[in-house]
Amino acid sequence: MAGETIGRHRHAFHQLIYVSTGVLAVRTEAASWIASSARAMWIPANTWHQHRVYGPSHVHTIGFAPDAPPLRSVTPTVISVDPLLRELLIACSDPDLSERELDHIQTVTRDRLERAHVQPVVLPTPRDPRLVRACSLAADDLARPRTMAWLARHSGAGERTLARLFRTEFGMTYPQWRTATRVFHAMIQLAEGATVTEAGHRCGWATTSAFIDAFTRTLGQTPGGYRAALRGSPPLSPAPDRPAAP
Repeated sequence: MAGETIGRHRHAFHQLIYVSTGVLAVRTEAASWIASSARAMWIPANTWHQHRVYGPSHVHTIGFAPDAPPLRSVTPTVISVDPLLRELLIACSDPDLSERELDHIQTVTRDRLERAHVQPVVLPTPRDPRLVRACSLAADDLARPRTMAWLARHSGAGERTLARLFRTEFGMTYPQWRTATRVFHAMIQLAEGATVTEAGHRCGWATTSAFIDAFTRTLGQTPGGYRAALRGSPPLSPAPDRPAAP
C-alpha cells in the first residue's frame, strides 16, 4: 500500500526484496537504497533495516537460508533485474506453488542472481554532525541549487572541511552526492505519479532535458521508461517469506 512504512527490524535469514510495481525505499544505519521494477534489494541476514512504499506498489520478498546465500555480498546491495529474473522473483512469491515447483524455480533464480549486476544508486548516511547538517539543508529543498559556499555558511563548517567530509564519508564530491540525491528523490516522485517534467523541476533541474540526461546516465534508463515500468504489470497476491532451499 502506498505510504506504508515498516519500522526497523531484522531477519535471521537473507532476504531479497523486489517491487514489481511501484517503489520501495530501504534504509539501514549506513545508507538508503531504492528498489523498483528494474532493481531488487539484497539484505543479508541480521541486518537492521526499515522500508517505505511509494506509489501503488506490489512487493515480493524471498528468504534464503543463512548458510546458503545466492549472493556473496555481506552488505545490503541493489542488483539489476532483467525480464527473466523479474518473472522468477514474482513466481517465487506465489503462495500456490508446491514445494517441488518452488525448489525448481529457486534453483534457476539462484543461477540468474549470480549473473546480476550491482546497481550504484545508494545514499550513504552522514556521520559527522557538520555533514549531517549540510546534507539536511541540501536535501530539504532540492529545487534550490545550494552551493558548497552556501552550505558552509549555514552548517558551521568551512568549504574545505565539507569537501573533505564528502570525500571521506561518502567517497564522492558534493556535486556527485547532490546528483545521486536528486535522482533518488526523483525516483520517488515518479512513483507517486509526477510527470517527468514535474519530477525534474521539483528535484532541481533547470530543464527537462538536463534531468533526462542525468537520470539516464545514473540508472541506464530514461525517467519516462522508468515511470512506465513502475506500472508495467498487474500485482499478484502477496506471499509470506519462505526461506529458499540450499
